[in-house]
Amino acid sequence: MNTRIETLNPETTTGEAKELFDAVNNKLGFIPNLIKVFGNSPATLKSYLSLGELTSSGNFSNKFREQLALAIAEENACNYCLSAHTAIGKMNGLSEEQTEQSRLGFSGDAKQQAGLKFAKEVTRNRGQVTSESIKAVKEAGYNDGDILEIILNVVSNSLTNYVNHIAETEIDFPEVKSGQFAILN
Repeated sequence: MNTRIETLNPETTTGEAKELFDAVNNKLGFIPNLIKVFGNSPATLKSYLSLGELTSSGNFSNKFREQLALAIAEENACNYCLSAHTAIGKMNGLSEEQTEQSRLGFSGDAKQQAGLKFAKEVTRNRGQVTSESIKAVKEAGYNDGDILEIILNVVSNSLTNYVNHIAETEIDFPEVKSGQFAILN
């Protein structure tokens, strides 16, 4: 595999990275290529896994967190994460239409749409959002804690998006590409 950052082989990996790989394998039943890249830095892999645990312990449902991940991945043009979160989103009840709408920051639910739109804006503007944007997301029903959780999801997903861009991680999910939509266009 010719990537810019090595994709480790779990069979030959040792030490802390191997222990982390085993934990991921026990939880998921496989080790995604992103994890194999993160394994080059056990500290980074542990940070990623910790961020995942923290986001899942928050106020948002798995389904909405997948919608956020799709919106952020589309904004950051990360094909690996779009592919992964399309598959994971389906496992969490997202239809193909909901998946594509989420990527664009849309939802049939006004509150979810406000959260997706805010996440895309935070991502696009690297956190520089207007007071009007914060007012709009609050008027949609989000409180200060929810806004911080949206930002946590942006940070967690942007970490994976950036690593995938830099490493050129080989996609090991059914491939989805940024900017391409089957239903909405």
